[in-house]
Amino acid sequence: MPVITEIADLKRLYRRRVPKMFYDYAESGSWSEQTFRENVSDFNDIYLRQRIAVDMTGRTLATTMAGEEVAMPMALAPVGLLGMQSADGEIKAARAAEKAGIPFTLSTMSICSIEDVAEHTTKPFWFQVYTLKDDDFMSRLMQRAKDAKCSALVITVDLQILGQRHKDLKNGLSAPPKLTPASIANMATKVPWGLEMLGTKRRFFGNIVGHAKGVSDPSSLSSWTAEAFDHALDWDRIKELMDMWGGKVILKGILDVEDAVKAAELGADAIIVSNHGGRQLDGAMSSIRMLEPIVKAVGDKVEVWLDSGIRSGQDVLKAVALGARGVMLGRSYVYGLGAMGEAGVSKAIEVIGKELDTSMALCGKRDIRDVSREILQVPADFSGNFA
Repeated sequence: MPVITEIADLKRLYRRRVPKMFYDYAESGSWSEQTFRENVSDFNDIYLRQRIAVDMTGRTLATTMAGEEVAMPMALAPVGLLGMQSADGEIKAARAAEKAGIPFTLSTMSICSIEDVAEHTTKPFWFQVYTLKDDDFMSRLMQRAKDAKCSALVITVDLQILGQRHKDLKNGLSAPPKLTPASIANMATKVPWGLEMLGTKRRFFGNIVGHAKGVSDPSSLSSWTAEAFDHALDWDRIKELMDMWGGKVILKGILDVEDAVKAAELGADAIIVSNHGGRQLDGAMSSIRMLEPIVKAVGDKVEVWLDSGIRSGQDVLKAVALGARGVMLGRSYVYGLGAMGEAGVSKAIEVIGKELDTSMALCGKRDIRDVSREILQVPADFSGNFA
């Protein structure tokens, strides 16, 4: 067993173990991938202030996110097709999150269904939905989430039109994977992955197939998806979906100050500063660069979180210091899931948590709730100084 000390270790194992189609699905952005890359690299422009002679005993990372107690200021983000990265992937990730004391968010585009995950976990998880046109399907989907005791709804608001991801188109991404000479040749080299997939019955989109009108099998899914997303999405429609749920709501995909203010006015419990991991508008600002202006604009009207680009505990620390209540981990835990299954997700959380704790201490802080901008050295124009 290799020694895992950083997320990059898991990424290397992940790449060797999982078919190219699904590795590329996770490890790619739209168009030129500028935003995808800068989500990660822009963290390097922020420096930490080392402090000495400070009592570092009795440290804690515990806080709250949207009113829920969390062991660390992080949650697992909704990621589609987790069950193609590792058999029953959503169940494995949810279990790992539960053990770590942080929330798990199930994607509508998951392989395991809401009911599958609820059956294999003991604590409530969050459920993510897209802004779809079909009210009947949305209503039934939300009711299934309520029946499964999901404690919050995450509404993704930046996906009414899909950004072009070149690798997915070239690979013919699908679940289950399309059998072409190239995909067969690649999957033949991923024997452990293939044996796991043969051992599970969960290989399709469990929340959609058999539930959405006209989608009785995987072959009819693509045509449904093409028509399902609401191109006419506006703030009134977002409010309708919030009211349809009637409970705690988190809006994911806010990257502009004006949109953040509107989301706060709408009554969201939290907003997530996110550019969808660089998978939508390429050339947009990284999430970390937009975080502080958004935090300043909304004040204490709504909790602000961040996703996109988190690969270490220091990234989490920098986001919290710039005003985020917490972050969502995406690719970091996907690497672990693909590399080592449930144990890999646990390892990813452990690695990030340990680095967060150590770095916080070396910055002279013992409680994550006391972390502020004073521990940072940030370039004057970090959040943009454009004409």
